[in-house]
Amino acid sequence: MKPEFPHPGFPLIGELLDGIPHGIALLDLKLRIVAMNRYLEAMSGYLTDEAKGVCGESILRSNIGGKNQIYTEVLTSGVSVAIEGDIINRKRRKIPVHLTLSRLHDHQGQAAGMLVVLEDISLLKAADSKQYGPSVGTEILGHSPQMEKVFELLSVLARTDASVLITGETGTGKDLLAEALHTASPRARQPFIKINCGALPEALLESELFGHVKGAFTGAVKDNAGMFRLADKGTIFLTEIGDLSLPLQVKLLSVLDDQEFYPVGGNKKIKVDVRIVAATHRSLRQDVQNGRFREDLFYRLNILRLHVPPLREREGDINVLLDHFLRQFSEKLGREISGFTANALETLNGFNYPGNVRELRNIVEYAVNVCQGSTIGRKDLPLYLFKEVKAPPVPVQPATPSSIAPASDQQPRTLPAGGWTEMEKEMIMDALQKTGGNRSSAAELLGWGRTTLWRKMKKYNLA
Repeated sequence: MKPEFPHPGFPLIGELLDGIPHGIALLDLKLRIVAMNRYLEAMSGYLTDEAKGVCGESILRSNIGGKNQIYTEVLTSGVSVAIEGDIINRKRRKIPVHLTLSRLHDHQGQAAGMLVVLEDISLLKAADSKQYGPSVGTEILGHSPQMEKVFELLSVLARTDASVLITGETGTGKDLLAEALHTASPRARQPFIKINCGALPEALLESELFGHVKGAFTGAVKDNAGMFRLADKGTIFLTEIGDLSLPLQVKLLSVLDDQEFYPVGGNKKIKVDVRIVAATHRSLRQDVQNGRFREDLFYRLNILRLHVPPLREREGDINVLLDHFLRQFSEKLGREISGFTANALETLNGFNYPGNVRELRNIVEYAVNVCQGSTIGRKDLPLYLFKEVKAPPVPVQPATPSSIAPASDQQPRTLPAGGWTEMEKEMIMDALQKTGGNRSSAAELLGWGRTTLWRKMKKYNLA
């Protein structure tokens, strides 16, 4: 039986589409968006109202069949197609999908449009590439007693719907644990939306979180849904929650209490059903005492807590991670590197890793790139590793090791008197000098995003 294209006046079309746990789009004969369900709004980052009338390929940007080619073929032949590929959403995130295209017909059996179904297969792809650990659903590796406790607690927290606060030093994998928590929960088939509370100025962050109405401020030329609305029925992950301003903390507290909020400039409340997971590398208790964080919000977020131990406290996990990242980068770069020499392992196991797993990963990537033999030796490691650091780790995001190591094989570059913080400041200045002050190029050289570089320049009074 041929599927019939719903009449435009059909009152339940929105409810029907929203009841399907996959992204759904209806296209007309010119392959323009007619309707989208809530799940596709979250997946793509576009609301139906702003996507309506736009070419489907412009909203569902993919690597499948060239611009409109596969859509046109299905519309012409009437033969449904199911194919795997990737789409790039509004946030430039690549999402692997299983795409199904079917021609729709009117009551007379004439072609009337197209039904597009997108199933997010990120989890299946990750499983196929063996990214899953034994206890959780993302690339979180570790066999130490400390991490086994984390995995055990994670499975318990996933079965609840209460707010979770994830704590731990920078680079320990809090983001991965948050996503694992979502994928192991009953909300797994619903959206997982991540927001970095320290990446945007307060005014922009409020609009990003809660949306705005047209005309709310200069430049607001159309309505914006906001991440809370896109995360409806799913999970919203607020990383670096300690950077949230006090006014936004008040608004977030209201969402936690009432599950509703006003968009910026709006006078109509939006009702949502969202689980909040927050993360921070800072001590929120200390921030509460210093007046930088609301005590009532802290207790509402801290209903359930998951602490990620630093790498230096994870017995035996360094070697597990070294082997994993060596395989990953060797395959990626087409290199045949069998392992590390005994001296290199001694150096790597003796390092303090202030940047934790992220720093270890960067070190291995650097070593695989510069290694000329079949095993990685001490000469292939970043030179800063040979300067022993006894000071406690400073909670900063480490730069890519290649941006730290000198170009020549001369004396190791030693840490300045100010420790890692001062070295990071020097790295930023060196990168800006090498790129002629171009911040985008400097950020790329350091392995950071532009907002991260901007934030650190402001921190060190370099902006």
